[in-house]
Amino acid sequence: MQAPTPGTAAATVGRRPGLSVRLKLTLSYAGFLMLAGALLLAAVGVFLVQQGWLLTNERGAVRATPGTIFLRDFAPTAAAVMVFLLLFGLLGGWILAGRMLAPLDRITQATRTAEAGSLSHRIRLPGRRDEFRELADAFDTMLARLEARVAEQQRFAANASHELRTPLAVSKALLDVARTDPDQDTGELIDRLHTVNTRAIDLTEALLLLSRAGQRSFTREQVDLSLLAEEATETLLPLAEKHGIALETGGDVTPASGSPTLLLQLTTNLVHNAIVHNLPGHGRVRVHTTPGPHTALLTVENTGERISPRQAATLTEPFQRGTERVHTDHAGTGLGLAIVATITEAHDGILTVTPRGEGGLRVTVQLPG
Repeated sequence: MQAPTPGTAAATVGRRPGLSVRLKLTLSYAGFLMLAGALLLAAVGVFLVQQGWLLTNERGAVRATPGTIFLRDFAPTAAAVMVFLLLFGLLGGWILAGRMLAPLDRITQATRTAEAGSLSHRIRLPGRRDEFRELADAFDTMLARLEARVAEQQRFAANASHELRTPLAVSKALLDVARTDPDQDTGELIDRLHTVNTRAIDLTEALLLLSRAGQRSFTREQVDLSLLAEEATETLLPLAEKHGIALETGGDVTPASGSPTLLLQLTTNLVHNAIVHNLPGHGRVRVHTTPGPHTALLTVENTGERISPRQAATLTEPFQRGTERVHTDHAGTGLGLAIVATITEAHDGILTVTPRGEGGLRVTVQLPG
């Protein structure tokens, strides 16, 4: 069982015990019933007194005073009725409150189960929609999302640990070989260590960028996606020429709201992936921006091998590279599209990854205009 946070423990343990909600509702029902009964009996008593009851005694019929009428004939009956209403209100209120609060008890039990660390439990409250059912459905939805997010974080932590451990293990192996073989070429060893260290640094920076983008700790500014697309393609033009990839950039001025640094990183990642995962020697990459009434659209298409829709749906997960699509050089960190997805979500946008029929991918990022 997970230990409660200090703030939560102080808020709950420090409270004095009070009446239960069921008892409060019971007393409320009984109180309203007693009040309604008292008002009704008072009205009936006033009506009867105003009519002037005739009391019969030994000397015949005489008109009694209003006070005598109320105390002698009506007060005992009214008192008996009030006692009955009190007992009926308490018993009926207790039963009704229990039936009405039964869904709340199930929600409370589910909350305690989730607090203990079990996120697979669901309430699934039956019946027609009402406030309790909406609360239970919202709680089930929250648990499902939380369970998926926790599982994703666990996979991410495991993959990140593995990815970070790999360059460290390679560096250790290289140093062990150099220690046992003093005649080894030092320059080659330094080059290999530099390559491994560079990859570790790139992976660490990608993880930090992924974390910052997910926290949404940035200031929104007005940016032009077409200028970002041009800057990204110009930066990656040498890489495209090395792979023999033709870059094409087009589109109108496309204003959007967001972080210029993060959106540039998003565009750069998309273009870099489109270049690396392409047909070597004769591939093409097309970057296009389209403004809309309330949206800004960035589309990056590339040629390449055929990809199934199932595989395309997993490419935005961290460290999902698709081994058959990765070249030996510039394989990346496996976080390119994951960073794109996180940045898009942080900007309240929509990311769509669609395999092209002739091969390759079409990635579309829709951002608020």
